[in-house]
Amino acid sequence: MLEVSPQLILTSMWETLYMVSISLVFGTLIGIPLGVLLVVTRKGHILENRLIFSVLNPIVNIFRSIPFIILLVAIIPFTRFIVGTSIGTTAAIVPLVLHIGPYMSRLVENSLLEVDDGIIEAAKAMGASPAQIIFRFLFPEAFPSLLLSITTVTIGLIGATAMAGAIGGGGLGDLAITYGYQRFSTITIVVTVVILVILVQGIQSLGNLLERKMRRV
Repeated sequence: MLEVSPQLILTSMWETLYMVSISLVFGTLIGIPLGVLLVVTRKGHILENRLIFSVLNPIVNIFRSIPFIILLVAIIPFTRFIVGTSIGTTAAIVPLVLHIGPYMSRLVENSLLEVDDGIIEAAKAMGASPAQIIFRFLFPEAFPSLLLSITTVTIGLIGATAMAGAIGGGGLGDLAITYGYQRFSTITIVVTVVILVILVQGIQSLGNLLERKMRRV
C-alpha cells in the first residue's frame, strides 16, 4: 500500500516542474550569452578579445567545478538575500540557476564551435556584421545541436532538483528523502524513481525528435 497520498505526489511533481522550468528560463538567459561570448571572443574568432575570454573562461570553470550539493549550501546567505529564505522550492531556484547557467554556456560553446569555419568565412565575405554572423549564421547552423544541449540541461536540472530536496527544497527529491528514506518507505522511493525516469525519458525523447526534425529542414 502506498504510504503517501496521490495528492502529495502530484504536489511534489508540480514543485519539481516549477523549479526546473523557472531555473531553465533564467539559466538559458545566462548560459546562451555566456556561451556566445566564449566563442566569439576566443583567439581568431569574429570578436577576438583576450581580456574578456580570459576572465569569463575561468569563472565558468570555477562554477562548473563546484558540486551542486556544495553550491546549494555555500550560497545560503546569498539565496536568503535574494528571495528572503533558504528553504523551499523558490529558494532552490537560486542555486539551480547558478549551477546550470555555466553548464549551459559550455554546451552552447561546444554547439557553436561545431559550425564549419567556412560558413563564417562566407558570411564575412558577404559583408555580414558580427551580430549578423551570430544570429543569421551561427545560431541557425547550430540550432539542432543547441536543442540537444537544452535537453541535456533540462535533464541535469531534474537531477539537481532531487538533490535540492536534501535541504528542504521540495519536489520529488524531498518526497523521496522525507517519506522514503527517513521513514523507511521503500515503495515511496520506488514510485519517486519511476516518475523521475519517466520524466527524463520523455524529455530526452522529445529533444531527440525535435533535433531530428530540425536537421531535415
